[in-house]
Formats: sequence, C-alpha cells, structure tokens
Amino acid sequence: MKDMVININTKITSDIHSRPVEWAVRNLERDLGKACDKTCLEKQGAEIILRFSLEQQSECFRLFCENGSLVIEAGDDLGFIYGIYKVSRSVLGINDYWFWNDQKIVPRQEYVLQADYDYQSEPYRIKYRGWFINDEVLLHTWSVNRRKEEPWEMALEALMRQGGNMVIPGTDKNSGKYRGLASRMGLFVTHHHAEPLGAQMFSRAYPGLKPSFAEYPDKFRKLWQEGIEAQKGMKVIWNLGFRGQGDCPFWVNDPQYQTEESRGELMSRLIRMQYDMVKAADKDAACCTNLYGETMELYKEGLLKLPEDVIKIWADNGYGKMVTRRQDNHNPRVYSLPSANTGGRHGIYYHVSFYDLQAANHITMLPNSPEFVKKELTEAIRHGADNFWIINCSNVKPHVYFLDLISEFWKNGDIDTEAHRMAYVKRYYGERNAGRIAECFKEYHRNAVSYGEHEDEHAGEQYANHPARILISQYLKNKESCARELLWLGESGSLRGQIGRYKAHCEKAAEGYGRYETLCRRTEAELDEERELFRDSLLLQARIHCGCFHGALLVCKSLLAALDEEYMEAFYLAGKARKCYLQADSAMRSREHGKWHGFYQNECLTDVKQTAWVLEGLMSFLRCLGDGPHYFGWQREFLYSEEDRRVMLILNMENHLRDQELFELMEEKWDR
Repeated sequence: MKDMVININTKITSDIHSRPVEWAVRNLERDLGKACDKTCLEKQGAEIILRFSLEQQSECFRLFCENGSLVIEAGDDLGFIYGIYKVSRSVLGINDYWFWNDQKIVPRQEYVLQADYDYQSEPYRIKYRGWFINDEVLLHTWSVNRRKEEPWEMALEALMRQGGNMVIPGTDKNSGKYRGLASRMGLFVTHHHAEPLGAQMFSRAYPGLKPSFAEYPDKFRKLWQEGIEAQKGMKVIWNLGFRGQGDCPFWVNDPQYQTEESRGELMSRLIRMQYDMVKAADKDAACCTNLYGETMELYKEGLLKLPEDVIKIWADNGYGKMVTRRQDNHNPRVYSLPSANTGGRHGIYYHVSFYDLQAANHITMLPNSPEFVKKELTEAIRHGADNFWIINCSNVKPHVYFLDLISEFWKNGDIDTEAHRMAYVKRYYGERNAGRIAECFKEYHRNAVSYGEHEDEHAGEQYANHPARILISQYLKNKESCARELLWLGESGSLRGQIGRYKAHCEKAAEGYGRYETLCRRTEAELDEERELFRDSLLLQARIHCGCFHGALLVCKSLLAALDEEYMEAFYLAGKARKCYLQADSAMRSREHGKWHGFYQNECLTDVKQTAWVLEGLMSFLRCLGDGPHYFGWQREFLYSEEDRRVMLILNMENHLRDQELFELMEEKWDR
C-alpha cells in the first residue's frame, strides 16, 4: 500500500446532488488552490471521493484512504460538510478561523497521508449548536472584495468549520436578508427572541398602529403566517414567543396588561397559537422558546404554560452567568437553568458578546475567564440544558478565542482550558512564542475590573463609555441630582457620590490595563511573523481598554473639579479625557489593513468616538461657565505673555480661539 498524495492536481468527485454540499466542495477547491503549489503539475494527486453511506450516524462522517483515493463517507449533508472541512483543516492545515485570524497559508507541493489513514467522527454532545450574529454593526457596513455578502459567508463558513449546525443570521432586517444564505450553506435557521417565527415586526409592517394583539389579532396572525410561508424549504427551529417591538416586554407597548397573571396568560395563549400554526405546516417541526428576562420570571412563577415538546432556552445575563439579566436598574438574578424535576428538552442562549449600555463587552473579549465559562457550561449540561446552544457572537472577529473554546465544549461536553489556550495560540500565532502569547491571554482576564460583588460582574469596554456619558449628561442637565440610570451600581444620594464610586473602579481599571498594555507591547517587541495578528487582537484590545478607562478616570476628575467650580481645570481634564477616547478609536482604525479596511468604521454601540464627542460638549459648557460670556480671560491666560496679560486696554487682539485650540495651549503649558 502506498501513501496517498494530495496536490494541485487533486480532483473532487461527488454524486451528492445537494446545494449545501456543493457549496462546501467549492470551498475545498478554493482551499486546495490556496494550499497547493500551482507550479507542481507533473504529479497526479489522489482523488477525493464523496460517498453516501447509511451506516453513518446523523452529522457524522468517515474519512479514509482506499485504493489511492481519499474517501468521505456520510449519510447526510452536514456529515459531508464536516468531512470536507476536516480535509481542509487536518490535511491542508487551513484552520477554522483562517479568514478571521489572517492565517498565512504557505503553498506546498504535496500533502502526504499514510495509506492506512482512517478517521471516524463522533456525534456532537450538543444536538443543536450555533451562533446568533447579533449587534452586528461592524459586519453590517463592511465589505470584502466589494461584496457585502462575503463577511457573512465567511462567518457562516467559520461556524460550520467549528461544527455548528444552526444560526440566527443577524438581527431585524439582516436576519431576513441572510436567512436564505444560511440555508443554502446547510444550516438550520432559528430566530431572535423578539422576532417570533422570524416574522416581520408588527411596528414595521404597520407603523401607524399600536402593537397590541388585543386590538389587532388578525394582523399579528397574518405576519406570523407570512413568516412561516417565507421559510418553506428551509431547515428551521421555530422560535415561539411574544415580546415588545424591540428587546423589551410587550406590556411596554401595550400597558393594559398590568398583572403578571394577565401577562402570562396572553403569552401562553399566543405561544400555543404559534405552535399550532407551525405544526399545521409541518407536523415534525422543532420549536423552541426563550426564557429570557421577564419571560423567565413568569415561567418561574408558574404563569407561562408551554407545549411539552418545545425546547426551553435558558439565558445567561450577558456576562456568562446563568442568571437572568439586569435590565435598567432591575437585577433579580433569578437562577436560569432547569431544576432536576423540570421535564422536556432544554438549551441555553449564551453570550460571549453583549450590549447593555452599562458594563458589557462588544468590541473586546468577554472579561470573565475561560475557567468561569467552563464552570457555567458544565452546569448547563449537568442540569440537562444540552439540546440547544445558541451563542451570541456579535461581529465574530473580537471573539474568536471564546468561540473556539465553546465549539470544543459543544463537541465533547468538556474542555481543558489551559490546554485549549496553548493549542489555540500555537494554531494561530505559531509555536515559537506560544508561551508568551498564552500568558497575555491569561493576563487579559486577570486585569478585568470588578464593579460588583458577584463573580461575573467584571467590566467590558462599555463600562468605560456608557456610565461616563451618563455622568456627563447628568451634570449638564442637573448637577443637584444623581443619575437614575446608574442606580444599578448601588445607592448614592448625590451625583458626587456616583462619580466617586465610578472613579474608584476606573482608577483600578486604568492601572491594571496600563500594566497589561505594557506587557503586550513587550511581547509584541519579541514577535516576528505573529506580530500582525497579535496587534490585531490582544494588543488592540489592550489599547481599547487602556485608552477608554484612562479617559473615564479623567472624566471623573473633570466632573469633580466642575462640581467644585474649578472650571478651567475641569475643561482641561475633559480635553485630556477626549484625547484618550480618540486614541482608543484611532487604535481600532489603525488595524484596518488589507481586507479589514472599514471594519471598525461603524463602531456605533459602545461608540468610543461618541464619548469623545460628548466630551466636546462638556468642554464648551465648562468654558461657558468659567470664561463666558465674553471668552477672553482663558485665552489671555495661555496666549499672552505675563506683561501683556496685565495690560487690559484691548481685551484681545486675535480671533477667539476654538475650544480645541485653547485646550492645546493649556496642554502645551501644563504638560511640560
């Protein structure tokens, strides 16, 4: 028996007439073109054969050598697709996140497999597993090769390479736009918890009407039926539910439901109605519902009645802890996993990225550690939530480390986090400096600042932006009152007290992330081929955190000076804070090389650049208080010599300086 050779002349033979399999075959042909030296034409490569087999379990495959060919045997589309990506990964060396981590693929003349090579895949531990591409503002405006669809194709390919089989392909309009793409690639489609059955939102279809089921039942039913019809022919896990016209309870839009009993009764009735509509179209359809936020509280109180075979999806709080999420200042932290005697099938909705306008992470990694994530996922499996895992991946690129970790978990039901960290680093950064880079991954979580008493309450980059903007806005509106939007941080009788509490957190974060950025820069200096990816990932995230938290600390100092009526100092500190946020934004934009051009352009949720813009408003206000209404005093202080400042025959001999021009003069004098 001879060893088998894969090279540029390798052909793929398939009698499988399936659009998803054909899509994956084209990707393998692309990978062969990337991985094989095109100048080596004299040697015939082994054939890759796709062969149907009834012996393979669902989604499984066998990959083996036979008579000089490489055979992929499977019994369904996903089995073939996973087998195809196994060839790409294990034979050609093209990693699952090759696109997202800019893997440098060096072509070789040939890839040799031993003649007795034989690999049999195993069923996945989690039946339905996939991503919710949510808060996708970076993907939404980004194009690759001048194609808006290509980033989405690459996201869905990465998901399938990781063994995913299910997706919510975006939010609101994007979900409907990319649902067909996901289906053509072979994925199950499911839906946002605020968009039952994937139907159009009532307020978009009927913008002039109050979104009340009591008033317009036929219109709601019509939208749901249209959603079912639009997804005919797709593999769908139908999400049932009834929330408001956004990520909020329905009674926000329809306040006639004032009691929990009335809310539970309506939601139960409408879920049963949706369930019956789906089953009328497909009696074998899989259905699910999210026990999320207010829905969890109704379910726990026994007020939400569900059909027996509906998969119940339990959600973390956005920070990786399996308790209900904090909404505004309401934080009940109800345990969010089924109890031992809870019947039926269960799953989880889990965040590696979250957006809450408070303290979560969106453009940086989850601040909680892989060990913490492992503990929570292990608990989910132990409590029977192993039928359905949907992971909020937002814009993919900032979160690939955790997405890779969770994909290992949904495959095996367990993971060694230390071994995974080292394997991940070696796979994407190389072996030469793996120890140094792995230590940077570990230190990232050690420097995350705690803002509360619970183990999951560690701050993402939103904490350095949203509370800062809230405190500035409150000072501008009414400095005599505390900011009610920040009561979730703890009771405080005054704005000064809130600023002091926030300042203590920002001081700790600025110090920690300052050390962390120094560690990353020292590591970067030792790198070679790994440097570009390291700059795009860990060093960038260090720069974002460091810039934002130093900026937030300066915001606090500025506001405290303003409360003491030290307006010139407050103005200067606000200008320094603005520079910090602009540096963080500039750090993102500086990593838009190659295909990443424009990736961070639409960073509009944390919106670091907006914090700088809000600070411009604060600076103008402070200058008005301290230098208005004629605006000549501060200019004379920093522009004129000592003898000219004392002579007041003419107030100023030059045009009035803009705020930033005046700040630059202050900085020139005070930063010497």
